[in-house]
Amino acid sequence: MGQTRSPLPVKLFVGTLTSLPDIMPRVEQLLVARFGPVDLRSDNYPFDLTHYYDDAMGSPITRSFLAFRNLIPADQLADVKEETNALEAELALEYRQVRRPINLDPGYLEESKIVLASTKNFYHRILLAGGIYGEVTLHFSGGAWQSFPWSFPDFRSGRYDEIFTRLRQVYRKQLKERSEGR
Repeated sequence: MGQTRSPLPVKLFVGTLTSLPDIMPRVEQLLVARFGPVDLRSDNYPFDLTHYYDDAMGSPITRSFLAFRNLIPADQLADVKEETNALEAELALEYRQVRRPINLDPGYLEESKIVLASTKNFYHRILLAGGIYGEVTLHFSGGAWQSFPWSFPDFRSGRYDEIFTRLRQVYRKQLKERSEGR
């Protein structure tokens, strides 16, 4: 019989999609109020491998990532997704230029994988809690990020590999400091 062990905390991040760049300071302010200080920000990436969100969000759409200094238990991801959904609704009332001014995609990184939260069920997703599903979107193997057949095209493209590698380095340093009692 296997022994259970307490899982390590994970590195929370939120991917953002928007066609309204001026919204981002407000988005970051609201996310920081809920999840603590940001310790890593990505550049803006063009979200141009699909036009799925154009009708609701306008175009061109850019994606960016914000990672938070505080590590969290992995089982909090469903709660985080509920909070980001509420933030999206709040911001839709504040910014009426488009139907959906921001799309917030929370996820977490651990050494071997990236997990994203979703409200949509599918064969490769598992229920986390209350209608929120988790999807392993990328895994780290052979010194590089690897995708799956179901990974979103922008994640599959490799354009985020550098930011996730940097985030993985930050996370590993945090785990080391934690184990040394710092």
